[in-house]
Amino acid sequence: MSKKLDIVKRKDLLTVEDLHMVYKTSRIESVALQGITFRVRAGEFVAIMGPSGCGKSTLLHILGGLLRPSSGRVLLDGVDIASAPDRERTELRRRKIGFVFQRFNLLPTLTSRDNLQLAMQLRRNGRRIDPARSEELLRLLGLEDKMQHKPSELSGGEQQRVAIARALITRPAILLADEPTGNLDSGNSRMVLDMLKELNSKYKQTVLMITHDPEAAAVANRIIEMRDGQLLSRVQNLFYAVEQKLL
Repeated sequence: MSKKLDIVKRKDLLTVEDLHMVYKTSRIESVALQGITFRVRAGEFVAIMGPSGCGKSTLLHILGGLLRPSSGRVLLDGVDIASAPDRERTELRRRKIGFVFQRFNLLPTLTSRDNLQLAMQLRRNGRRIDPARSEELLRLLGLEDKMQHKPSELSGGEQQRVAIARALITRPAILLADEPTGNLDSGNSRMVLDMLKELNSKYKQTVLMITHDPEAAAVANRIIEMRDGQLLSRVQNLFYAVEQKLL
């Protein structure tokens, strides 16, 4: 089967429809998102790029079920995570979503191995954890000799790689990465981005990354640009327009 036909057969994993987010206080309303619509197919690596304050992090938190939007739908594998009850949203996060944040969020008193094991205990999604795959993941991320180290004994790049391993160890449907290179120098940034790219190409891991950095966004298969809570253009539809021509 050709690569083009293989792309056409990928299913929509994430569908975002007419998403709005308004923060309200007693005195003012602040509009964070205005009618966001796009799709992500299984196996894609998508970057959402825009300057600070454009609504990227709000969008990511809604996609991950951490915030409820003011209106709109977010379908993750066919389930509307935006309107689901709290218990169901928690279960969806546990089974379907891996998070990588700018600040690593590793538990400082635990070793790398203990951080990974805790993630498996908390987010086990019904799948058996394959030890061979886990070891392969650690080798790919260059972490084989870092498992007994605590975060304070690791460099920033090593901490972020542990955070990526923690997010992927339970094989989530989608990895949401919030400025994953924001606290790294250029060398470690390139290493982390290359590893995300390899995880996507080797394991077909779906990745949605938000970033303000064009160089970081360039590693993705597709870039969606944001400004002031809106998508700049219909660039998000280009991928699908090409697919329709292939059909």
